[in-house]
Amino acid sequence: MSEDLETAARAAAAALGAGRGTAADCTTLGWYRAVSGDAAGALALFERALQMNPREVEAMVGLAGLHRAAGRLRDAALRCDAALAIAPGYAEAWLERAFVMAAGGVMDEAKRCYGEVLARAPTHAGQRAAAHAGLAAIAARDGEAEAGRHHARAALADDPAHTGAITALATIELEAGDAQAARRLVEPALARMPEPSPERMELLHALGDACNRLRDPAAAFAAYARAKQDFAVIHAATFAGRPPHREFIEGVAAGLAAMDISGLPDGAPPPVNPHIFVLGYPRSGNTLLENVLASLPGTAAIEEMPTLREADLAFLAEPDGLPRFAALDEAALAPYRTAYWQRVGQALGRDPAGATLVDMDPLKSIRLPLIARLFPAAKVLLVRRDPRDVVWSCFRTSFALSNAAMDFTTLEGAARHYDALMRLTELALARLPVSVLEVPYHRMVQDFDVMTHEICQFVGLAWTDDLRRFDRTARARGVSTASARQVRRGLFDGTRQWEPYGEYLAPVMPILQPWIEKLGYAS
Repeated sequence: MSEDLETAARAAAAALGAGRGTAADCTTLGWYRAVSGDAAGALALFERALQMNPREVEAMVGLAGLHRAAGRLRDAALRCDAALAIAPGYAEAWLERAFVMAAGGVMDEAKRCYGEVLARAPTHAGQRAAAHAGLAAIAARDGEAEAGRHHARAALADDPAHTGAITALATIELEAGDAQAARRLVEPALARMPEPSPERMELLHALGDACNRLRDPAAAFAAYARAKQDFAVIHAATFAGRPPHREFIEGVAAGLAAMDISGLPDGAPPPVNPHIFVLGYPRSGNTLLENVLASLPGTAAIEEMPTLREADLAFLAEPDGLPRFAALDEAALAPYRTAYWQRVGQALGRDPAGATLVDMDPLKSIRLPLIARLFPAAKVLLVRRDPRDVVWSCFRTSFALSNAAMDFTTLEGAARHYDALMRLTELALARLPVSVLEVPYHRMVQDFDVMTHEICQFVGLAWTDDLRRFDRTARARGVSTASARQVRRGLFDGTRQWEPYGEYLAPVMPILQPWIEKLGYAS
């Protein structure tokens, strides 16, 4: 924390205490509280500042940062937009908006916002470094090594210790096959960071990836474990008092068990254009399959968007929700279908009519009871992968903040979450009239043409050579999930990645073993 901010905060606190404080004083003290880690205090001060002066743009940007940190990305974007409507040249608002867009996976818009920062704050070294580092991170993610190095070096010229730029450079070295260079970049930066922070967390993930490539599983596991501990600490306040996400899944399963399915239609006439849900579990190959299908002419694919939000809130949040849902007639269901298609249109940026929709979201497996009733003609592709690879990958991966992400901060939490969703999925398949094809990940990567022919026949699409060019599709449309780099590389066989970490998985094997056997991965 800078001495200037601390001095200004003292003066602002004195003014407010004397009853002569202004909106600017509230904002200054709010930023001090935010930097000190007091999110609740900062939030109250920023909101007080806006009550005193609704055009206090610095308070708007401060609120945006707090919303982003808590995963409320829509609220964060709205605050940024409000600030920019008042002060279009305010570089700090453009920078925060870039952070928000990047956190939400809207990378083209993030790049545009970073560009606005560089155009509007050419002499502000801190903002310039942050913008270059953000552009470096996006370039590294997209495999654009030359652009990534350029922006990372520009950021480090302004701020030699900028962790975002260091992480981007380490990622580029990893992509280039030089894991040792990545490790040499990251370790000195980590030595300067004794406390948990989002920046340290990302450096630890990069160190874990480097050690994994160097076949040093002990060091890799230690780095991943520290990164997950940082994630848990950083977001502890957000999740304080909340039960694990797996308990929500178990509640949905209880509601499904109590649901009267006698009135559910057993199938429905196929729509003019296929409607496809790609489900399964995070890190199972869903993003790969989505981009394979998106390569076909006439398809429109969306990834991990809350398209069922209205039905979610109405029927999954309460214990009696699914029994109430089952009792609705067609007229009562219509608004939820309309809301779904409106959200699809918003996600696509266009009317989805006339296209084959691919709605990919592994955690929409929780919504199978809603899908079965609202869209009885939809086709469900259920991606399966070795449970050990899935749970290990969820543990080692840096996820954006979500309800499930906290469950992935320990191997036991990830294993129990996986078990809960597999139990719900099995119950849904047994009870609901859903048209499902199981897609084993290993067959997709090891026998691509045969598996994709089977998929196309199931969903009612013609197989073409375009399917083999999914890596180009991924590069062209952008991928916002954690699988971006793998999908962009083309067909990548990620089977049996868990094996070097068998000793760390041993304590959760009793949870996973039934699923290893059921899904055919015991041999």
